[in-house]
Amino acid sequence: MHVVATAGHVDHGKSALLRALTGMEPDRWAEERRRGMTLDLGFVWTRLPGAGDLAFVDVPGHEWLVGNMLAGVGPVPAVLFVVAADQGWQPQSEEHLAVLDALGVRHGVLAVSRCDLADPAPAREEALARLARSSLGAVECVAVSPVTGAGLDGLRTALTRLARALPAADPAADVRLWADRVFTVRGRGTVVTGTLGAGTVRVGDHLELARDGRRLRVRGLETLKRSRPEAVAVARVAVNLHGPGAGTLRRGDALLTPGQWLTTDTVDVRLGDNTPSEDRSPARDLPRHLTLHIGSAAVPVTVRPLGGDTLRLRLAAPLPLRVADRALLRDPGRHRVPGGVTVLDVRPPPLTRRGAAAARVRDLGTAGGPAGAAAELRRRGLVRRGDLLAMGVRPPAGAGPVAGEWLADPAHWAGLRDGLRRAVEEHAARHPLEPGLPLEAARQALGLPERRLVEALLAADPALRQREGRLYGERTRPVLPPPVEAAVEEVRADLARAPFRAPEAERLERLDLTARTLAAAAAAGALLRIADGIVLLPGADARAAAVLARLEQPFTASEARRALDTTRRVVIPLLEHLDRHGWTVRLDGALRRCAAAADGTERAGGDGRESNPPARAARTPRF
Repeated sequence: MHVVATAGHVDHGKSALLRALTGMEPDRWAEERRRGMTLDLGFVWTRLPGAGDLAFVDVPGHEWLVGNMLAGVGPVPAVLFVVAADQGWQPQSEEHLAVLDALGVRHGVLAVSRCDLADPAPAREEALARLARSSLGAVECVAVSPVTGAGLDGLRTALTRLARALPAADPAADVRLWADRVFTVRGRGTVVTGTLGAGTVRVGDHLELARDGRRLRVRGLETLKRSRPEAVAVARVAVNLHGPGAGTLRRGDALLTPGQWLTTDTVDVRLGDNTPSEDRSPARDLPRHLTLHIGSAAVPVTVRPLGGDTLRLRLAAPLPLRVADRALLRDPGRHRVPGGVTVLDVRPPPLTRRGAAAARVRDLGTAGGPAGAAAELRRRGLVRRGDLLAMGVRPPAGAGPVAGEWLADPAHWAGLRDGLRRAVEEHAARHPLEPGLPLEAARQALGLPERRLVEALLAADPALRQREGRLYGERTRPVLPPPVEAAVEEVRADLARAPFRAPEAERLERLDLTARTLAAAAAAGALLRIADGIVLLPGADARAAAVLARLEQPFTASEARRALDTTRRVVIPLLEHLDRHGWTVRLDGALRRCAAAADGTERAGGDGRESNPPARAARTPRF
């Protein structure tokens, strides 16, 4: 199927021409037929040999109904422009052309109607000249009379050629169906009609309401009044929807492929070059408040000129937009079209610093139209692949993810890697007692959205390593300040005289050794930290295990205390330490034995358990 919209001044015979072409009545309302004037959108169709089904969206021509006209023209790729031979070019002819030009419509046919009432040549020459200066360019022209039937066959032939020239739609594309009509069918519920410009909709599919994210199920589909299991673009469709919120649908709503679109209330756009010359205004001269038209939606926007032809628009309601979308700005109060716009960015950064607007214009470039995929990735630096696709940008060829779905610009990624190394070294210099930079602190320092990105940077830099959730560079051990180092040396001297008599809390307090400095000394290899407040010399655990191995096995904690010449305050955490590291094995009750005892059992693993524990020796525990 192909879809064509009408355009032209009020009462120039658009509906009469469609009636003659299709044998159908495009004016749906009795008021329209009584007044002989189209007030709202009408839909009719016919079949053309060699072109298949051709559907028409008939739009109103009155100046006060341009909003309705835009709802019909917005999603349609081609136009049948109608000019009456007896009246020639008129004000609404000009405004309709401004709309088509701003939207960048490039396919059309000119019909000079009422050729039975006047010579069509003057109207034809003027209309062709005006259309040639627009995005439509040179179009085929046919003089017709719906009353006498003159020229209708020629018009059908011209429309056939037009249909064949239209670019093919992508049936696998994400669906964005703009609702141009919503009504209720008794026993069926809500029905939405619209022009399906891309993608495929099937019965049973779920579509997402862009306004609030609700999922609605497709209960039924019709195209050209025939029920279908699926509708493939391009097509006029009527979709019967079911689900919470279906009754709230209205013209201008968009139905989307779930999870594939981003809605936005702030966009950066470029004012199009094909605005009619008499309406062309520099961006800085635009009114602050305009209406943005895209598809069948019309949303008030606040305009902020950024420089040159680049604007930032703040939308009164979010819309599902993509990079390269064409839309139209209109001043409804003055009945004029300031221009068409091309969407450049649907996730623009905030402009908070002096000079940020000018920098933004430079970042977006000066060429008319959106940047390429590589430039888009370079501008963002880091973006999820799914988000890039939802923005309407295909990832650059060969751009693989650096972590999960994250894509990175190579230069930006190299800068992040250098920044991570710098952050690790700076942290080590500022915190000599704790040189390892916590993973979360590294993420925050680089402004990264996920920790997995830090881990990916770490994996790409052999100069960095991770241990227990901290990142280390050249300095992997704490550097003790001179006062701390002196205090640690005193503790080491005490332990050299009595290896298993850990200093008391009072002694550590006098030396100004806190839990933090003791942990740093242990990490530096100057002390062995057994438990909170319990430190020995490095290697003391192995010496303790050797002493205990000479005891009769198994042994009690009291026997271990006497053998090691220490206190219960020390021996209990020391034995637990030995259990954890596999030097000793705890048996039933209060007994332990050394893992390397002479009874031939294997040494336990690091969790203090053994694979074949022996039966408990028949002895009476000593306390």
